[in-house]
Parts: sequence; structure tokens; C-alpha cells
Amino acid sequence: MHELSMGALLLIIVVLTIMSAFFAGSETAMMALNRYRLRHLANEGHRGARKANHLLQRPDRLLGVILVGNNVVIFLTASFATEVAGRIVGDTAGPFIGAVVLTVYMLIFAEVTPKTVAAARPETLAFPSSYILQPLLKISHPLVIFVNWFSNLLARPLIARAPAKTEQLSVAELKTVLNEHTTLPPERQAMLVGILDLENATVEDIMVPRSAIIGIDIEDDAATIVALIESAQHTRLPVYRNHIDNIVGILHLRRAARLSGETFTKSDLLRETEEPYFVPASTPLHTQLYNFQAEKRRIALAVDEYGEIQGMATLEDLLEEIVGEFTTDFTPRLGEVPLEEDGTYTIDGSALVRDVNRALAWELPTIGPRTMNGLVLEHLESFPDGNVSVRIGPYVLETVLVAENLVRTIRASVLPAKTA
Repeated sequence: MHELSMGALLLIIVVLTIMSAFFAGSETAMMALNRYRLRHLANEGHRGARKANHLLQRPDRLLGVILVGNNVVIFLTASFATEVAGRIVGDTAGPFIGAVVLTVYMLIFAEVTPKTVAAARPETLAFPSSYILQPLLKISHPLVIFVNWFSNLLARPLIARAPAKTEQLSVAELKTVLNEHTTLPPERQAMLVGILDLENATVEDIMVPRSAIIGIDIEDDAATIVALIESAQHTRLPVYRNHIDNIVGILHLRRAARLSGETFTKSDLLRETEEPYFVPASTPLHTQLYNFQAEKRRIALAVDEYGEIQGMATLEDLLEEIVGEFTTDFTPRLGEVPLEEDGTYTIDGSALVRDVNRALAWELPTIGPRTMNGLVLEHLESFPDGNVSVRIGPYVLETVLVAENLVRTIRASVLPAKTA
């Protein structure tokens, strides 16, 4: 080393710095790679991705070869830096000054800068680095194996108590990935999130309530039944006798088309009905979707634990939870809620709480009553004699129109953060 010129020593230090920066940047880049994208690129045949994915199968060995290489380079750099400092300021102060200058120099050029770049663009550095790291791992394999064995021996007590690491994503984590880390259009993101949300909703959340079911009472006169069939806006109607709990069957209007007119008889209509399909109102939507498919049904009557009909759900209602509303849906829905000049919203009492939350990005409680009317009455614990207001968390719900034991119209607002 004493025979080398000052220029040669400085050149060697620069080369060693580049090597140290390579090892430091490679470590950060490899660990920062998106594992799911990496596997996708590897399956697509990307050579760099395949090599990087192979190296990451044993991260202990990968880190071993990087750290062994980096420590060797840093040791050599320190030796040459000490020699340079000794020639400049003398052998007495040279080691101390050399250590201080080298620490700052290496921290900037061989640690912080390359790791920052690698964290911002991991694929740019990781894929080319894998072509170098793979042969280095083969060359230094015995040393890396020994270092890993010894380090694993020391770390075993801590590893044994640590929870097992898994790369499986929970539903909540997958929603975060879909909402924040995808380049999909918003509509497709919403559809995928809607699929994940099926397990958090039940048939009761999407069904048409019992009071809103439109059906055919077989006890009505023939003219009334024919008029109802001709004016119906749905393709399937329940047929019942006297009241909705006494369901006879489900009529597809395509079958009923040939029954209208003078040839119509009630017995012919009953022959065209199919057996009703009953499901518990508490059935999760993702389960009901499979049930519709397995039973080859498109409409189901939701019943409670006592077998009484609570509402009616269709396959279209369920699919709207995923893809949004269909243009062929004639049922009144909440839609867009306009903001009044006083900062409040006027909402129909029959509107679903879930639809209000979705339209206004609110978080009204969805466990319990399904409609805004039910939500207000539950918190009041009695039917109001006149217009009253109720506060639910940061939300204020004021009754505007009360009639026939129902809250028909509600004025809703949200309190400022400090007040709430």
C-alpha cells in the first residue's frame, strides 16, 4: 500500500465506494420490491425478475452475501482512507481524522444516497443487481452458509417467539391495495371492492321490504289481475292468496303474456307459477350469490327466524352491490342527495342507511334498522308526536314529515369536527 501513489489510493477509494453503494442499494432495492408484481413479471418471463425472485426465496442467504460483500468493501475502504489521511496530516492524527471523514463520506455516498434511490426505483436497481448477486452467492456460498448458520443460531430464541410471517392479505388489506395501489379505473376498483364487501352484507340489506313488495293476489278478480300484469315493471311477481305470507308461487310475466285477454283463468295462471324460493334474511350476500347460481333462481323471499316473510331479494339487487345500479331498475333508489343552502340534506325516510352512507360518505350505524325511518325510531324509542331531532354520533337527524306511523322525510346534517 505504501508503494501506491496518492492518485491510485484515491481511485481505489472511489471504486470501493461505488461497490459499497452497489451492495447498500441492492439490499434496499431487493427488500422494497413488490412481491406480487415480481411474481407476475417472473411468470411473464422477465429474466431479471426471475433471478430476483429466486434470490428472495432465501432472503437470509441474499442478505448474507450482500452484508459480507459490503463489510469487506468497507474494511478495505477504511484501510486505504487511513493511509491517505496519514500521508496528508501525519500518522498521529491521521487515523482519527480519516475515520471521521470516511464515516461522513461513506454515509452520504455509500449509504443514504444509493438507498434513497433504490427505495424510489427498486426494480431499476434490483433486476440488474440480481445478475451480479447470483454468481457472488455461488462464489461465497460456504462463507455465507457459515455466517447464516451462526446468526440463525443466535437469533433462534427471538425467531421462535415471533409470530409466523405470512404474505396472505386479509380482506381489509386487499381493499387498501385496491383503493390505493392499483392503476385500475375507479369503476373497476369499485366493482372489486364491492365483491369483497359481499361478506359484510346480508340479504336483509338489499331486499325490497315486505311493505313494498308488489304481487298478485289470486283472490282478486280477473280484470284486476290482468291490469296488474300488463302494467307491471318487473319480470317476476309473487303470487299469494289474501296476504303476502300465504305465497302460492312466482310468476314470470313472459309466461303470463299468453294468458291475458278472454282466455285468462286463475287456474291457468297458477299452473304457470314456479315454486317460491325462501332464504333466511340473515344469509350473507356472497353465500346467496352462490345459492342463486346453484338453485338456478333469480328471486328469493327473505324470511325471519319464525318463517315470516320480511322482504324479497333478486339476483339483480345482489349484482348491483358489485356493479352499481342497472338502468333497467324501476325501483326508486336514493341516488344523489342534494345539499341544501343551510348545509343539510333532505332524505326520504324509506331510504336505506347503507345507501345514505354510500352517497354522503357517512358512517351511520348499519347494524339494526335498515332504513332511515327505522334508525330514527330506534333512537327515539317511541313514535314522535311531532317533529323532533335525534343525534347519532356527529350526525343530527330531524324529522320533517311524520305520517301513518312512519317518518316520511328527514333533514340530516353533520356536526363540525370540534362540536362532534
